[in-house]
Amino acid sequence: MIYCVEDDTDIREIEIYTLRSLNFEVEGFSDGTSFFAAMEKNHPDLILLDVMLPDINGVEILKRLRRDPRTKKIPVIMATARGAEYERIGALDQGADDYLTKPFSMMEMAARVKAVLRRTADSREETLKIGDVSLCEDKHRVQVNGTTVELTFKEFELLALLMRHPSRVYSREMLLGKIWNLEYDGENRTVDVHIRTLRQKLGEAGSIVKTVRGLGYKIDQ
Repeated sequence: MIYCVEDDTDIREIEIYTLRSLNFEVEGFSDGTSFFAAMEKNHPDLILLDVMLPDINGVEILKRLRRDPRTKKIPVIMATARGAEYERIGALDQGADDYLTKPFSMMEMAARVKAVLRRTADSREETLKIGDVSLCEDKHRVQVNGTTVELTFKEFELLALLMRHPSRVYSREMLLGKIWNLEYDGENRTVDVHIRTLRQKLGEAGSIVKTVRGLGYKIDQ
């Protein structure tokens, strides 16, 4: 499913027509309000998002998507005005996967949509493996020696981050910011509690999660 968020009716309709002709399921929205209402019911595989919308700026929508753990990994292609370099830079800085400069051809749009979907699908399907622990982000599955381990969403996100960057030390402050979007106040024990329960659930394989005294946590290969 692809969501097209575009306030210009003509552009939105031709985007939808083009993508449907390529056998994509597509829904169109003229503003941010209707888009977020739809997001409460179903998450798409990709979002084609215009910057200039009548109610919520497209970059602000992107920020909200990237702040929400449920939507932060959905690929987004931004549509920006020709010559508005600050829009393109702002969109990429906020986590856009690609951008289109208006006016763009439908062939270019289709090619970029296919490329982003292909790239993100390849990334999600990759299985990370360290020691006896394997993690598949696409299937949201963790296994120890082939046996599935049930983790909470935050435990999974924490393990995935550490496994993506083995040997890199993450401080509590960094982990709170990346996983929980919280600021570290020096007293917050959220990270320590989740690390402890994560190790317990992984059993003997939990030894891959190392404490670096005075610094934070890392995973050893």
